[in-house]
Amino acid sequence: MLHPIAEIAKEIDARLVGDGAVQVGGIASPQGATEQDLVFAEDPALLAAAVKSKAAAIITSEAAATDAKTKKPLLIAKQPRIAFARAARIISPPRRQAAGVHSTAIVHHSAKLGQHVSIGPNAVIGEDTVIGDRTRIGPGCTIGSEVVIGRECYIRNTVTMYSRTRVGDRVSVHSGTVLGSDGFGYVRNVTTGRYEQFPQVGLLIIGDDVEIGANVTIDRGALDATVIGNGTKIDNLVHIGHNVQIGENVIIAAQTGISGSSVIANNVILGGQVGIADHVRLEEGVIMGAQSGVPTKKVVRGKGIVFWGTPARPLRAYLKELAVLAKLAKK
Repeated sequence: MLHPIAEIAKEIDARLVGDGAVQVGGIASPQGATEQDLVFAEDPALLAAAVKSKAAAIITSEAAATDAKTKKPLLIAKQPRIAFARAARIISPPRRQAAGVHSTAIVHHSAKLGQHVSIGPNAVIGEDTVIGDRTRIGPGCTIGSEVVIGRECYIRNTVTMYSRTRVGDRVSVHSGTVLGSDGFGYVRNVTTGRYEQFPQVGLLIIGDDVEIGANVTIDRGALDATVIGNGTKIDNLVHIGHNVQIGENVIIAAQTGISGSSVIANNVILGGQVGIADHVRLEEGVIMGAQSGVPTKKVVRGKGIVFWGTPARPLRAYLKELAVLAKLAKK
């Protein structure tokens, strides 16, 4: 399906320079673009490459477009990447499952399904579960009893949700993820030396507009709740322990592990393979570099400051330590 570039510009709140009647039908990089593709370029160097490409039109910034000379239509936006992402959803919307329950799915008679809900093949929906309007449940999913899933969610193939998990609106969960499993909480019997499980009867509460990658595991709370705040994005292969509180708009990269009862405040960024011990608190806006480690009960403060190493400390201090070590090694 082709879209006039003038309509795209209006939808993404971009200023159009050039022929608005030009039509686009796809998105691409400048290197792989065809005559019907839309591309983006954030700086003059990238814009020069985009101008030479076969692309039909270009999303760019005001600064980059200042001296641009091209017959291609330019869509000038304050944040070209965000504008491009929004344009992509218009040009290439995700394919939707047809609404309805597949003949091989098992839906408990007490479950409540909203309007235009889609339940895929071999999915199982438990007792007293509620699923909101226009939500899609993919093939092979197992949704336990008393689960609540909001509107316009996309639960992909083979996702498992344990009982009483709460999921907000517009949440995306990728394949293989397990939500609401028991936390790793054990008490040692000093008489026998054996470990006994502490009760794991709390909730997992996931806010609106959260995206969760593939093969992620998030434990329910022990007695209270594990909470994932609105707008948080979680990469593949992340583990989040019981009673963890994660704020809004947090970014968590792959293979990160967060131990029980830790608090991650709003707008924190965690790089790949970060290790967070139990009862840690990361204050708002902290940035943890890849493979950083934070010891038990540590509080990390510093909005916009990058921390690195194990134990994690400000990047500048960490680099100074490395420089001193390098000098000592030479001696």
